[in-house]
Amino acid sequence: MDTQILIWIQEYLRNDILNPIMIFITYLGEYGALWMVLCLFFICIKKTRRAGIVCAFSLLVEAVITNLILKPLVARTRPYEVIDELVLLVKKANDYSFPSGHAGAAFAVAMVCFFMLPRRFGVGVLILAALIAFSRLYVAIHYPTDVLAGVLIGTGSAVFGCFINKILKNHKKKNA
Repeated sequence: MDTQILIWIQEYLRNDILNPIMIFITYLGEYGALWMVLCLFFICIKKTRRAGIVCAFSLLVEAVITNLILKPLVARTRPYEVIDELVLLVKKANDYSFPSGHAGAAFAVAMVCFFMLPRRFGVGVLILAALIAFSRLYVAIHYPTDVLAGVLIGTGSAVFGCFINKILKNHKKKNA
């Protein structure tokens, strides 16, 4: 099923207009830089500081689970290395495919924004995260299950970060 979805995207969705847009979107998630800058930006503003700290924590949890534990453990080959008819639109990656770090990082931050910041902003960041996740399929660097796992890990990291934040807030209230 993974293979068929990627081939379908390549055959029916790719075009000369969307290709540069999707390549740009996929590079927005490169190295988690956009998300780290967003975390720092939130931390610098008193009103969003707590959300920034939770975003940074969630991003760190996601990165450890994805890059230090699951990628080396699963060691899944990239789809463009296995599926002959797949055309890669970006440079080759130098790590394993499962799970998608781009999708994980995007959803780790986006879900915290959705839970902790005004809805309009949270929804906007969530849409960007979804676009980054989909772009990983579009450019043929990940399998759909890689992206799905990344989304789930990122979301789980955000929920965990928000849960820890709530515990710390309640603990602070009790000791005040």
